[in-house]
Amino acid sequence: YFLSNDELLEILSQTRDPHAVQPHMQKCFDGIKSIEFGTGRDAKKIIGFTDPKGENVKMTDECEAEGPVEFWLMQVQYCMRKSLYDNGAKSWEEYPKDEAGQIDRGEWLMAYPAQTVIMIDQVYWTAGLGGAISNVESGADPEAVEKFYKFSLAQIDGMVKLVQTDLTSQQRIMIGAVITIDVNKRDVTRTHVTEKVSSIDNFTWTKQLRYYWEDKSAHKSCPTFSKEFDCVARQTNTCFPYGYEYLGNGPRLVITPLTDICYMTLTGAMHMKLGGAPAGPAGTGKTETTKDLGKALAVYCVVFNCSDGLDFKIMGRFFSGLAQQGAWACFDEFNRIDIEVLSVIAQQVLCIQQALFGNLIEFEFEGNVIPIKPSFGVFITMNPGYAGRAELPDNLKALFRPVAMM
Repeated sequence: YFLSNDELLEILSQTRDPHAVQPHMQKCFDGIKSIEFGTGRDAKKIIGFTDPKGENVKMTDECEAEGPVEFWLMQVQYCMRKSLYDNGAKSWEEYPKDEAGQIDRGEWLMAYPAQTVIMIDQVYWTAGLGGAISNVESGADPEAVEKFYKFSLAQIDGMVKLVQTDLTSQQRIMIGAVITIDVNKRDVTRTHVTEKVSSIDNFTWTKQLRYYWEDKSAHKSCPTFSKEFDCVARQTNTCFPYGYEYLGNGPRLVITPLTDICYMTLTGAMHMKLGGAPAGPAGTGKTETTKDLGKALAVYCVVFNCSDGLDFKIMGRFFSGLAQQGAWACFDEFNRIDIEVLSVIAQQVLCIQQALFGNLIEFEFEGNVIPIKPSFGVFITMNPGYAGRAELPDNLKALFRPVAMM
């Protein structure tokens, strides 16, 4: 659904030669540039995958390029997620348990894919600060949050020393992303100290995007990848499963107070099965913030630039692909689409949102019965007040929660 007809025909016609799919991998998977095949007798076995910047991740499950290409690509998708989950579980178990090890954790950082390291780093930050607030609340240690803040500073100093050593370009990108997130977490911890937060129900704490590695019984309503322990992300009263979509080793956005507000609105919208609509002038980070939230939850986010040439059939195909994949779409400059087409799009989005409300596994869309995954999300960005932009119809406005990015 996200490939041109020519590319799709080329992939489907090369069933006998799995290597012919390589040029199209990056259009099928956001973070995979190529897949790594075995040699000799194992020439059809897929043993790993590589991102555009060169990070290589080994498969933890056996995966073979046998049979129709669409079936084994589905198998690649499952094995990609399983590999990231297995790496996550292993890195969670092997995270240093003593304070000195958590400050000087260079060995642990280099042992796993960047995405896994960032996820588990945030799981342990949530456990650390959440535990400190609980200790203050119970009276066990009134200074617990301040102690955790000092620990955060020492941890960042340890990372800075690590940056000054001889690192590969891959390791440097990963450490940069971890420091970006850890510096924000340090600032959040400082806010908790200055505001003297002493309850885990305090809004200063609940409004953070928090990661938990917990048993399925603690998140029954969350459709997680694993049936046992898994990672979930919580913000305010919302809960999202970690998607395990491999997004490669890349830099992360610096998180500002505006980013937090945007995240809160978008997660709240998705909790109510609605879309999100960041609006504001060019260059305020509407699309990038949406993409970064997708990265934070490990969901495939497709960015699409809208124009007045779009019709409802193209959009219908797009929505059909998103629903079946459980992916997100960010439609840039959405109000450039003709008003007549916007009205039909409203009906298409409403149809999908009603299927999500009903927790359906499949539903009828544009005359076909298609499966739907609950992680589906649709976001629109708008530049208000420019010439050649349509005002959104009321039936479409009602399906999206607006955010002013100013």
